Amino acid sequence: MSDPFERIYLAGGCFWCTEAVYARLRGVQQVTSGYCNGDIDHPSYEQVCGGDTGLAECVELVFDPQAITLEQVLQVFFATHDPTTPNRQGNDVGTQYRSGIYTTGAAQLAEVQRFVRALAASGKFGAPIVTEVEPLTRFWPAEDYHQEFFALNPRQPYCSFVVGPKVQKFEHQFAALLK
Repeated sequence: MSDPFERIYLAGGCFWCTEAVYARLRGVQQVTSGYCNGDIDHPSYEQVCGGDTGLAECVELVFDPQAITLEQVLQVFFATHDPTTPNRQGNDVGTQYRSGIYTTGAAQLAEVQRFVRALAASGKFGAPIVTEVEPLTRFWPAEDYHQEFFALNPRQPYCSFVVGPKVQKFEHQFAALLK
């Protein structure tokens, strides 16, 4: 029996933010913070933060395409981070914070590329989209303490001042897609 779920890997800056958003989205079965598409195996957070591993902070998103479409997943992605700043999201700076979408098959890659081309042509962002769109080459889950970080640490300063407002904006804008 085949798996009815689809996987995609999304890098939109700090994985705490991305995970907190997608954990609330209807049709999402699992969100795992981790590192993808870099040069080393079994990285530590400290190694990735050094900025020379080629890895991006990302989330592995497992979703039910019968409950939420890939297009809806991408709409949320582009609404909840800045896809026009290379290697930066807010105060988080470095290649590990780049905007990226890492796909798990040729059909998914083609659909993402079409979506990004159309979005870029729309001029919605007023600047070129720099989001990397590539097949996934590797993924390593982040350390346990990074998983569900916002849910477990809502009063931590970064969560209070960065993640919380992002989640509130998302919940307002995508209320129809919430669990």
